[in-house]
Amino acid sequence: MSAFYALLKRDLRLAYRQGSAVTLTLAFFIIAVTLFPLGVGPELAVLARIGPGVLWVGALLSCLLTLDRLYQADYEDGTLEQLMKGPLPLELMVLAKVAAHWISSVLPLILIAPVLAITFNIVADGIWVLVLSLLIGSPVLSLIGSIGAALTVAMRRGGVLLSLMILPLYIPVLIFGVAAVEAAISLLAISPHLMLLGGLTLGALVLCPFASAAALRLAVE
Repeated sequence: MSAFYALLKRDLRLAYRQGSAVTLTLAFFIIAVTLFPLGVGPELAVLARIGPGVLWVGALLSCLLTLDRLYQADYEDGTLEQLMKGPLPLELMVLAKVAAHWISSVLPLILIAPVLAITFNIVADGIWVLVLSLLIGSPVLSLIGSIGAALTVAMRRGGVLLSLMILPLYIPVLIFGVAAVEAAISLLAISPHLMLLGGLTLGALVLCPFASAAALRLAVE
């Protein structure tokens, strides 16, 4: 596991040294979310109704911005091939890179989501469920996105193709994440939606590393 943690620390260090990816993701998330109140209008009831969906969609689209960089830089400079020949199994290498992507690109969105939720007049119960649903369901965004990133790693400007492949697979996470927040706002049970999100995350955690590893082997060969 020392190789796993070493790769995780390396990717996190690179992400925060560059800084551009984190800044770009946060800026896009904030701008995309704050545009909706300006376009829809100041009606508080309308904003509270659309708020959970807007925040989830904003997080989803922001995550897509950095997915194409998951393996691209390492592929271009030959590091990816060296990592694949190292002692760390390829599936664990994928998990380390996915974890680094989630921590550096998705976790900041979750931390700032409560502040943006206030602008949509979402009640306190809805805000903490929003954060909880993002914490449980957002790893699926990085895990499924790793498959698309692996399939397009050898393509120049494959970001559009990656988005077209990955977006339909994000729909279940989006549905259950928004449903959990709406249930909390309506004082209904939230556990079924959160359990479904957890099931999706566990399923993606089991299947996606193997699919991503297979796609990387094809790309490198």
